[in-house]
This record gives sequence, structure tokens and C-alpha cells, in this order.
Amino acid sequence: MSDTQEAQYKETIPLWLAVAITVVVSVPFSLWLGGWNFAVWCSFIVWAEYFALGAKPAALRTIVPAFAYSAVLTGLTLAVIPLLAFLPSLVTPGDLAVMVALFVGVAVMVYSMRWAKVFQDGSLPFFNGISMVLAIYFTGSYPQVVSGPLTPLWAAVWAILMAVFGGLLGVFNVWLTFPKKVESPQPVTQA
Repeated sequence: MSDTQEAQYKETIPLWLAVAITVVVSVPFSLWLGGWNFAVWCSFIVWAEYFALGAKPAALRTIVPAFAYSAVLTGLTLAVIPLLAFLPSLVTPGDLAVMVALFVGVAVMVYSMRWAKVFQDGSLPFFNGISMVLAIYFTGSYPQVVSGPLTPLWAAVWAILMAVFGGLLGVFNVWLTFPKKVESPQPVTQA
């Protein structure tokens, strides 16, 4: 194979079947663990990121730090909300405190993306880190083992664990197709 030709791969198991198998493999983690059931919808988002960023294990070097950084900062932002309880409410109790905390926190997070290339290259997992922590926290989709001011940080940790599981699902999904390198056909030249 010449330097100008790219390696091509053929799936042994078709992707559609590998995806279905991967979903079935994830089911026990979402149904059988009781209070520790995984929020696999978060994992599936990261699984999709894995494919969007090239479907190679190297993508995890972008996904995990970008997702984890924004997830931790989102947890810290949510932890600040009680400190803003003095703010008046607009419609429901605490709504203005939530809005102010999220406005400032998200603005700082997005501004900080300029500080590291991994956050720029991983803008998709970066923004999903924010949205997944908000979703996991506000829906209570995490094990209820922490209470009080540490709850938002625990929700962030849980989101990060779900992200790592999603990355592993992506790796497993590609592995399950058993891709084999195939010779690309040589171009036919007319004499």
C-alpha cells in the first residue's frame, strides 16, 4: 500500500448489529443496580461524541478532560446557588438565584475554553458536560448518598462517571464490529 492510499477497514459484524448489542449490554447498568442505576442517557450522549470525534480510543483524550472540566465547574456553579438565596424570586422560589449562578458560571466556563486546546477541540463534550450535570442534578438521576452543599458536586462526579462509561461503550461498540484492514483496490490505468 503506498503512502498516498489510506487504510480501509471492513466490519466483521455490521455497525447496526453492534450498536443494538451495545445497547443491550448497557441495560443491566440502568435497571438492575437500584439506587445506583446508571443514567445511561448521559452515557449514550458521550458514546455519540466518541463517534463524532473519530471513533478511536484517542478521542477519549479529548472527551474525558473537556467533559470533566466543565462538569466540575457546573457542579461548583450549582453549589453557589444557596449563597444567592437572598435574591428575590421571580416566579418560583430560588429561580433568580439559579439564573444568576448559571449566568455567571457558564460565562466563566465558556470564557475559559480559550485556555486549553483540549477544550476547544472538545467543545462538544465540553458543552455536554455542562448540560449533562444540569440534567442529572435537576432530575435527581444520581445515587442519593450525599446531601447538603456537596450534592451538586456529587451530581457532577456521577455525570463524569456516566461519561467515562459512555466512552467505554463507544470503544466496545467499535471493538464489537471486529474491523479488519482490507487492501484498497488499485486504480485501473489505461495504457
